[in-house]
Formats: sequence, C-alpha cells, structure tokens
Amino acid sequence: MAQKVLNSIGPPESGRKVDKETMRRLLEMSDYQYRRQRDLDLFITKDDTGMEKILVLDNELAIYRTTPEDVALRKSPRVKEIMNIRNIFKIMNDKDVVVSKREASLDTIQQECIDMLDLSFDITDLEEIEKNGSISLDRDYTDGVLESLSLFAELLGYSLAPKAFKISHHHILGSLSKKETGELLFGPMVIYSMIHNTLRLIDEQIGSYDKAKIEHMHRIASEKEEASIEGYKAFQFLKEEAAKQIR
Repeated sequence: MAQKVLNSIGPPESGRKVDKETMRRLLEMSDYQYRRQRDLDLFITKDDTGMEKILVLDNELAIYRTTPEDVALRKSPRVKEIMNIRNIFKIMNDKDVVVSKREASLDTIQQECIDMLDLSFDITDLEEIEKNGSISLDRDYTDGVLESLSLFAELLGYSLAPKAFKISHHHILGSLSKKETGELLFGPMVIYSMIHNTLRLIDEQIGSYDKAKIEHMHRIASEKEEASIEGYKAFQFLKEEAAKQIR
C-alpha cells in the first residue's frame, strides 16, 4: 500500500495528486485517529513524549508536531485570523512545527504500521503451516504448497535456488551461503515439482562447482533417484528446523 502511494507522489510542481484513498486505508491500519478540523482531514496520534503528532491528508502529507487548532490556523486560516500579524508569520512559515512531508512522512507511517505487527510465533503456528502444506500437497493444491514453503523459507532464511541449481517447472528453496573461493553452497533444499505435485528434500549442502552432486540433484528432481526426505515429511523437517529457533 505504501508503494502504491509512493508511486502517486510526483515532484511538488508536477500537479500530480497523491493517492489519498490508499493513504487513508494505510492510516486506518495505524494508531492515528481521524478528526475533521475545518476543511482538513487530520490523523492524530501522540509521540513518546505525549505531544500530538498530526498528519494532514492532502498532497503534501505533512506531519506536524503541534495542536489540531494550530494546524487548522496554518493550513486553513479564517479571514479574522489573517488580520493578526503573528498569525501571518505562522501561515507563511511552518518550519517550526513540520516534522516531515511527502515521501518522508509516508516512510514514517509505513514503519509505524510495521512496528505494530506481532511477528512472534510458537510451535502451534509452525504446526499449522505444516498441516496446511501437507493437506495442500495431498489435494494437489499448488498455491497452498507454495504458501507453506514460502512461510517456512522466511522463518529459516531460505533463498530461491541460484542459477546453478535451478530446474525448470520446479520451485526450489534452500539455505544459501558462499565460500571465499566464490563457490555457492546450497542446502538443505526443498524441491517442489509444480507439474507432478511432488515434494522432495535434500538434507545436505551442494557446491555450485560439484557437477556430480548437481546431477544427482537433477535425478532426484526427475524421480530417477530417491531423496533423503519425500512428500509431507519434508514439511515435518522444515517445522522441526524452524522450531529450533524458539527452543
């Protein structure tokens, strides 16, 4: 969502309109509270010091550290307010209360939304991922298998197979490292055939210069040789590896 808003932001002189609807949805996911002040759409929260932090939902996306009333004076002054010389200075120059604008403000809201997420997990979460993956494999549901593999890959820090280990029509994930010589080490690795709906796991590291072992990997992928772990047991292996992180 933040990227969609970012794509809508042009240079100040471009006349482009910020995607306010997506920005509003992003703000609704945060702890900012909406308030209509005069003709302004304000989203208000408090910082660590208890001071109010206010984002004005317009093309500037300015974040202010002041009061809603002060923002209204500066952004949407009334005629009688303009008659006051002190107010004119405030209206002409808001640098004393503006924290950020545009892209910088968007970055702040995005990070605050991310910080609110609970990314902790326990063994029951891992068991649920394993269960969903196994059921998807049994039902030949490719998207479900890929989703469970992707979740385990995120938890284990697995990467997509580099070029030396890629096989067409196969989704391959594994632990990736690099030797000082430049040789890539890949494994343990899971190999999922999206055509035949088969899942195999090789529980060892294979070097990118080791042609014999790479050929062995290809034979396993093509079902010409057995893997050390096959089928739903691959999900069990991934669950147990991920569980080591929370013990």
